[in-house]
Amino acid sequence: MARVTEPSRYGDGVAVVVVTYFPGEDLDRFLDSLEKASTRDVHVVVADNDSTDDALDRAETRTNTHVLRIGENLGYGGGANRGVATLDDRYGWIVIANPDLEWEPGSLDTLVEAAQRWPRGGAFGPLIRDPDGTVYPSARLLPSLGRGVGHAVFGKIWPANPWTRAYRQEHAAPSERTSGWLSGSCQLIRREAWDSVGGFDTRYFMYFEDVDLGDRIGRAGWHNVYVPSATVTHIGGKATSRAPKKMLAAHHDSAYRYLADRHRGPAWKPVLAAVKLGLKLRLKFETRGK
Repeated sequence: MARVTEPSRYGDGVAVVVVTYFPGEDLDRFLDSLEKASTRDVHVVVADNDSTDDALDRAETRTNTHVLRIGENLGYGGGANRGVATLDDRYGWIVIANPDLEWEPGSLDTLVEAAQRWPRGGAFGPLIRDPDGTVYPSARLLPSLGRGVGHAVFGKIWPANPWTRAYRQEHAAPSERTSGWLSGSCQLIRREAWDSVGGFDTRYFMYFEDVDLGDRIGRAGWHNVYVPSATVTHIGGKATSRAPKKMLAAHHDSAYRYLADRHRGPAWKPVLAAVKLGLKLRLKFETRGK
């Protein structure tokens, strides 16, 4: 259980770690909108997974922005961990984000203000809108075996299945509340909570790293808190669109890893074998002709 009543060894500074992979103009838009998202002196780390476009050069000309050129593709969680590792103890609050986001004015300050209301809050996620204004279900239940398998196997081919609807919590009112996990595309994390779980599990190259993080934050005695009074827009899909088949395979691998990590022992082996077969068939179905 996290000992959240002890004084923090960190300052109250806010740092934003944005993980990039060929971000293009998305990064410019992200940084432009971030300037209006907070009145604080926000430090930005661009943790780049071996991009070669000129967006990084433009980012380096901005004040309070450090470009970390990792030199290899570590995936989203690995890149985020490297970015956070560059921060000193002045920064007690970390934002982990994708570059394909636009911040609403004041939205980062709203997240930080919400954190003051939740002393046991470890991670805080804003309301995320798609470009058409639709609210994306970014605060969800943790995937139990039944719910997780149902969503993973049938989510794309039968979107209205009961497992996906329960898992995504799409019909829950957008109110400030605790959640099983929060979308990794944008969340504010208390530095002590991050330390208590060791950041992202780098075995997840892409996908489910945020589900796993939310689960471990909860197990460590912290809350994942949905803060819909703060809003961002997620353009989405650019990194994934570079290699859709590879990214879909990564999604399935991560889904299996998440479930296998939490269902160990001989009794679970037949169940997990069936899960792996189902995910393999789904991948074949979704990538036929690609």
